[in-house]
Amino acid sequence: MSFSDLGLTPALLNILTNQEYENPYPIQKKVIPSIIEKQDLLGIARTGSGKTASFVLPILTNLQTSEISQNRHVNVLVLVPTRELATQVRDVFHIFSVGLPKPIKTMAVFGGASINPQMKAMRGVNVLVATPGRLIELVESNAVHLSAIETLVLDEADKMLNLGFKDEMNAIFKLLPQKRQNLLFSATLSENIEAITQFLLKNPVVVKIETGETNLDLIDQLAYDISEEKKGPLLRYLIKSQDMQQVLVFASSIFKVDNIAEKLTKNGIQAVATHSKKSSKARRDALHNFKAGKLRVLVTTDLLSRGIDIEFLPYVINYELPRSPKDYVHRIGRTGRAEAPGKALTLVTPQDQHHFKIIQKKMKRQVNRQDGNVINLQGY
Repeated sequence: MSFSDLGLTPALLNILTNQEYENPYPIQKKVIPSIIEKQDLLGIARTGSGKTASFVLPILTNLQTSEISQNRHVNVLVLVPTRELATQVRDVFHIFSVGLPKPIKTMAVFGGASINPQMKAMRGVNVLVATPGRLIELVESNAVHLSAIETLVLDEADKMLNLGFKDEMNAIFKLLPQKRQNLLFSATLSENIEAITQFLLKNPVVVKIETGETNLDLIDQLAYDISEEKKGPLLRYLIKSQDMQQVLVFASSIFKVDNIAEKLTKNGIQAVATHSKKSSKARRDALHNFKAGKLRVLVTTDLLSRGIDIEFLPYVINYELPRSPKDYVHRIGRTGRAEAPGKALTLVTPQDQHHFKIIQKKMKRQVNRQDGNVINLQGY
């Protein structure tokens, strides 16, 4: 099956060809026709499965034949949990909007940035990508109106519920028109997701893209047993000796993230830290430069991992283990995406041994191990 079989407009097919998109991913094959037919939908699929394009493409197709709203009445609302994901989704809309016969204006709004420029830029917006809190602020300021919403998308709804957006989302739902298309995407099907599905969706099409061991097959995992005091030199040794040029490093705390980035930089390795204490602009610039290949190492926490969506990321390094096995899988899942192989390296101290055994058991696979203590780290 090709994109031309899914009901997309000729203009979008030309854009896909120009962007060198050859074949649709499984979720795109199953989701796009249903969205074009204006059906409600529940999509269960991990980040990196082609999910964003699966709703962006049919939404743009439908907007080409819809009556575009005016005077700050947007047509499409996409709710997301983080500012990073908001800008990422907006960028995908931008990529596929260039050259469409009917121009589509997409905007991303989120907290942590000045609200005044967002209010001024809202005029003429057709697709609004928003975090819940900032959206409510804009509505209360009469900067945007939700009464003309034709399609509502909840992206990464599982994450939104975990982060406690339930009250804000309920407030937003009350502002939306009763007659609308609802699209809900989640990485997991939890009790919370089932509850919101029953409340929000009407006779939905349910699409579940199976995930699990097959997704890990593209990831070459290797763990290094290492003492705590040698972790820094080993990290620098691995990056330099393997000439890694695009590396995502995970640590557990903001303090550690800053410390790692600072020491990498002092040792001649270009690195930037990004976390919740950084300004919106700093986080956005760091992610943009990293995606563009202008930044060698990006060091971050689990909190920001959902917004880091890079199609061909070659390396992920766990400087510290996450608290849960699910977070470990999510971390290493930043690589090995879009059918491209990747490498995940993990530094395991003596104190980590038991926890790493649990991670491997939950993951249902053993990770190859090497003794990092025997490596000559002098000079690193």
